[in-house]
Amino acid sequence: MRFLVENERVIIYAFVVMSNHIHIIWSVINGHEYKDVQRDFLKFTAQQIKFDLAKNHPEVLEKFISNRKDRKYQFWQNRPLSIALYTEMVFQQKLDYLHNNPIQPKWGLCEEIQAYK
Repeated sequence: MRFLVENERVIIYAFVVMSNHIHIIWSVINGHEYKDVQRDFLKFTAQQIKFDLAKNHPEVLEKFISNRKDRKYQFWQNRPLSIALYTEMVFQQKLDYLHNNPIQPKWGLCEEIQAYK
C-alpha cells in the first residue's frame, strides 16, 4: 500500500488486515485504472507472502498450492469483491464496517476496536 501511495496511484482512507482477508477503502488517482492498481497490489502482495512463507514457514506454503496452469500458488480469491462508494452515506457505512470487523465474535480478534493493531 505504501508503494501505491508514494507513487501517487491511490489515496488510502482506511484499511484493516484480518486473519484471512483485508478491507481497503481507497481512491485510484492520477489517471490510473482501478483494475491495474488492484492487479498490481494483489500480485505484489502474493509474491511477498510467498517469499515470507518459503523462508519462514514452508509447511504453510504447501497449503496454497494451486492446480491452475498459470500459477503455482493461490493466495487471493479470484475476482475480489469491490464496491463503489458513490455517496457519503455508503462510504460511512463501509468505514464503520471496516472498523468494527475485528471485534466481531466470529473472528475472536479483540473485544474493543482500539485494541486491534
